[in-house]
Amino acid sequence: MLTRRLMMAAATLLPAAAAAQTWAPSRPVRLVVPFPAGGATDVVARVLGEHMSGTLGQPVVVENRTGAGGNVGVENVVRSPADGHTLLMGTMGTLTINPHLYRGLAFDPARDLVGIGMAFETVHVLIVHPSVQAATVAELVALAKAEPARLAYGSAGSGSSTHMVAELFRLTAGIELTHVPYRGSAPALNDTVAGTVQLMLDQLPSCIGQVHAKRVRALAVTGTARHPLLPEVPTMAEVGLAAASATSWGAVMAPVGTPAPAIARLNAALNAALADGSVRARLVQAGADPISSSPEAVTERVRTETPVWGRVVHEARITVN
Repeated sequence: MLTRRLMMAAATLLPAAAAAQTWAPSRPVRLVVPFPAGGATDVVARVLGEHMSGTLGQPVVVENRTGAGGNVGVENVVRSPADGHTLLMGTMGTLTINPHLYRGLAFDPARDLVGIGMAFETVHVLIVHPSVQAATVAELVALAKAEPARLAYGSAGSGSSTHMVAELFRLTAGIELTHVPYRGSAPALNDTVAGTVQLMLDQLPSCIGQVHAKRVRALAVTGTARHPLLPEVPTMAEVGLAAASATSWGAVMAPVGTPAPAIARLNAALNAALADGSVRARLVQAGADPISSSPEAVTERVRTETPVWGRVVHEARITVN
């Protein structure tokens, strides 16, 4: 009986596998990046696209469609034909946060896009200026509770991942902090190093140099495990704030309705790129930890994380201009 069931299960998979092998792009594949050229997301897209071009037999052309916090690029993909020839390099922000920040969006990423696969992840690091009298997260929380809103944190701007992750930490810890938004992560980090603001939840690639130089003190990382570049720094879960665990990430998406054989072939090409040693090295150099997945896993991640950030936006009363 078991053998018969296995044979029947295998038989149901054969048509899908055969279809995935026969589908191939008939023209260049457009990979839309909703941010300017030269940024981390753009670099990742170009590295992956270069390798995928060889696998797919057609060029994967990166196209930067910027504006409205990434919404212009996302909408462009949503409104494109669902035939496997238009893809999006989506991010945590564009896929799960923006729907709560921007009113009147003509699309819903969770409804109008499907996953091809994960691409990268980046943890955030809770850093404080050396003058802050806190060597642990517990001490920082106690300090913040003793003097509500006295401590200020910098971010890359309202609605950025550095803002949202900091608010998630603040809400989880039950403390009041003063938010100081900047035009980008670099000036926020500079002011944290200078002590103009006392803390920040910066992405690891941006602040790792300052941590190693001891210009700031790292108290925790937001990943589910300690990061190899900061093995001595505990996770949020280890310090009792598991609900503050979060990573910035990117994933390749396609318009809903893209045929299953196309999704399967594109996923295979993406995962082949992520498994390549030289590709992985280039991504790490760009500050991105390569991560692969099934199409279903990335679609589920968008579905499950969207309400989490919706709660943060609502409870923290975050708005964008």
